[in-house]
Amino acid sequence: MDLARRSVLVYAFLAAVLALVFAWQGEEHWRVRAAAKADLNNRSKDIANTVSASIRAMRAWGTVRQERLEMLLDELVNGRTNEVIKSSELNSLALLNAAGDELARAGRPIDYSQTDILQHGERWGQRTVTFVNPVDLGATLNSEGATNPTVVLPARHESTNGFREGGRPLLPREGGPDHRPPPPDEFNNSNNLLEAGGTNSFPSPRQFRPRRPPWLRGMGDEEYQTLLQTRALHGLVVAMSTESFQAASTRDLWLRAIIVFLATVSVAGSGLAWRNLAKTSDLQLRLVRASELNTHLREMNVAAAGLAHETRNPLNIIRGLAQMISKQPDCAPEVRQKSREIVDEADKVAAQLNEFINYSRPREVRRTNLALGTVVNEVVRALTYDIEEKKIRLQVLGEVLTIEADEQLLRQALFNLLLNAVQAVDGDGEIQVAAVRRNATEAWLEVRDNGPGVPADRRSEIFKPYFTTQKTGTGLGLAVVQQIVLAHGWEVECLPNAPKGAIFRISHLKVSTA
Repeated sequence: MDLARRSVLVYAFLAAVLALVFAWQGEEHWRVRAAAKADLNNRSKDIANTVSASIRAMRAWGTVRQERLEMLLDELVNGRTNEVIKSSELNSLALLNAAGDELARAGRPIDYSQTDILQHGERWGQRTVTFVNPVDLGATLNSEGATNPTVVLPARHESTNGFREGGRPLLPREGGPDHRPPPPDEFNNSNNLLEAGGTNSFPSPRQFRPRRPPWLRGMGDEEYQTLLQTRALHGLVVAMSTESFQAASTRDLWLRAIIVFLATVSVAGSGLAWRNLAKTSDLQLRLVRASELNTHLREMNVAAAGLAHETRNPLNIIRGLAQMISKQPDCAPEVRQKSREIVDEADKVAAQLNEFINYSRPREVRRTNLALGTVVNEVVRALTYDIEEKKIRLQVLGEVLTIEADEQLLRQALFNLLLNAVQAVDGDGEIQVAAVRRNATEAWLEVRDNGPGVPADRRSEIFKPYFTTQKTGTGLGLAVVQQIVLAHGWEVECLPNAPKGAIFRISHLKVSTA
């Protein structure tokens, strides 16, 4: 399996792991939200159980006064009755009849316009949640074995037909004109008792109608059934704040976000690590191949240098024989001319062989402190004949600097640059050699000429072996310069010289402070 295919598989695996972490944390967050919702629902049930137990304790003969219920609900809402119930979470409580009308309430008003409250038993808002729980009043038995619903008597200030202002029903005196005996108990299997807040489950094989309290027996059946429908307890509405739920959800969301962020960073780091490892492996493979190629080229270079060295000896013999033939007194003029041409061509080949051997020679730098101006003047004197022959004006400019370099290699590099400039300019040309200090530790050396210059597309190629723009050049002079420059850790570049010409700049020369 190649490295590219393996990288694709690794990246796909890391992406799948990250997607799995996202899905896992999302599921865990929804599980925490569901648990927080269930906790609020359980609290509402605890409140309903508390209210049911309190009503069971205070009821007598199936009736409870509204004032006592409102007082109980108010104490629960304000947190004065049960320390388990937090007043900051409980907003309001309301007791309902079978029709969904309020019989008693404490706290903030409750909006019953949403039908899902009574149908589904709960409604979640932005800041509040409302639960509807049944009121567990148990089975209250009278002396005759019947079950009684819990009836809420109106408040004292209310006026109800058939009731005194204190809440007790108005009963006619016995023997009076309006006196009616209490109706007899009738057996009935209807479920009205369950709807009115009682129960239809009784161990006796017979089901009874609920027995009325003594002070309600003078009421007619229709009035009593109406009373059960309107004033019998049926459900408890609990409105609670969702602040704790939102806080728990937010904390868990931050936790999941941190986990996802860390997982993302880990996956990204793993991906970058694999990328670096893949690049390192690829680079190591390339280095091995380059090392093998370099070894092969080095062997070829040694063989080529040996071949050039061995070729120079027979070439010198040919050159010497051609010179001897040209000096013979009885030699024909045509033969003498051909012999001179052989000598000239042999000199050209010998020069190329010498430059090739010089180029293939390894560069070992032996740094010493050199006066740059002294080296420049010596190289200029070595080229005096060529400079005067072409009537070139040469100037040495710049500061007096002492640099760290190999003297022999620096002379050779500067000689090749000046010779390249001399060959480039025509008659009455101008050449400048300038040493410029850039800062306290670095300087550069420039060789400027006003020749034809180098085209922009060829400035990066003129330092390659056997590439030349001169008719008489071998193409190795600037390549040798680049070798020497790189061996010192310097840089060389070709720049345009306005209005015409070229600048060869050697930069990063280390200024000696000794």
